[in-house]
Amino acid sequence: MQKHLQKDMEILKNKLITMGGEAEDRVYKATLSIINRDATLANDVIKADQEIDQMEVDIEEQCLKILALYQPVAKDLRLIIAILKINNDLERIGDLAVNIAERGVFLANHKEFEIFFDIKTMAIKVEKMLTSSIDCLVHLDVPLAHKIRAEDNEVDAQNREMYDRAKEVMIQNPEHINFILHTISAGRHLERIADHATNIAEDVIYLEEAEIVRHTPEVYED
Repeated sequence: MQKHLQKDMEILKNKLITMGGEAEDRVYKATLSIINRDATLANDVIKADQEIDQMEVDIEEQCLKILALYQPVAKDLRLIIAILKINNDLERIGDLAVNIAERGVFLANHKEFEIFFDIKTMAIKVEKMLTSSIDCLVHLDVPLAHKIRAEDNEVDAQNREMYDRAKEVMIQNPEHINFILHTISAGRHLERIADHATNIAEDVIYLEEAEIVRHTPEVYED
């Protein structure tokens, strides 16, 4: 039975990694649609939303089947718990990518306005965190997971800077409030993706070390 369990667990993990790749692709295209003001690319992301939703359902069902059939314990049980949590995080990342793409459609139709903060730098940082979180899941890389947790503080700082800049722009250009709000929304969704990438990293730490590090500060030394 243990041999069959390990085979099913490996299949399940591969499905999750595939879903992670799809989530990465959605985030990349969504942010690019904003940077390039590309409504076509944004609409592609929006139309593909159901694919990740279906992946989430399939993975959850497979997890429940494994729990019922094998009643795993110890690290196998932790892996199932981690997969269920990461599965949810990836689905939420997919939703956030759609939200960013929806902002992308709006911003593409208002190219006369400049985005008032460095959204490209923020997007690159968030995309790197997401890619790293999938890598640390693939390789069960705990040091990388701790690094991702530390990097989340940088995105939080960028998010605060965005809001500070938004206040200044609103005072200077109150007639552009709708554009400003859509831009803030895009930045906020990026910050939430970074949070979900951090959640994935924390689940890898839990899986490997049986330690819950959520809500504890990260001190990372390179």
